[in-house]
Amino acid sequence: MAPTTPVTTVAPAPATAPAAPIARRLSRRADITVRTLQIVLALFLAIPSAGPKLVGHAFAAESFDRIGFGDWFMYLVGALELAGAVALVIPVLSGVSALALIGLMAGAFITQMTVFDGQNALTPLIIAVPLAVIARTRRHHNAQLVALMTRGRA
Repeated sequence: MAPTTPVTTVAPAPATAPAAPIARRLSRRADITVRTLQIVLALFLAIPSAGPKLVGHAFAAESFDRIGFGDWFMYLVGALELAGAVALVIPVLSGVSALALIGLMAGAFITQMTVFDGQNALTPLIIAVPLAVIARTRRHHNAQLVALMTRGRA
């Protein structure tokens, strides 16, 4: 009889752990807090901030005349604030909207410092801080937005 050789089997490689998700999930409480912050900021940007600019309130018109760009710039800034406020509460747009609004607040800060002698310079900074929190916590939506925009271009 011929000697038998033992049969060796190769065990399949262990499954690797799935890659860590791009963004950590927020706790439910943190997510609700950030959503509430988004809504409050959107309301603030839409009503007392963009509203007077879009209706051409005398105080807003006077301020923009002092800046030197005239009414067209007042309406543009009002429209940008309103668009940013709306986009702030749309999940896929919230991250990029917060970033854009931070840019708008930077412009407002510079204008307050240079044209209005720093009279209300803290207001855009105070608004920019929670916008930065929103931009940071909703940054994963930026990748979703890019994926939506590039879908079908391949």
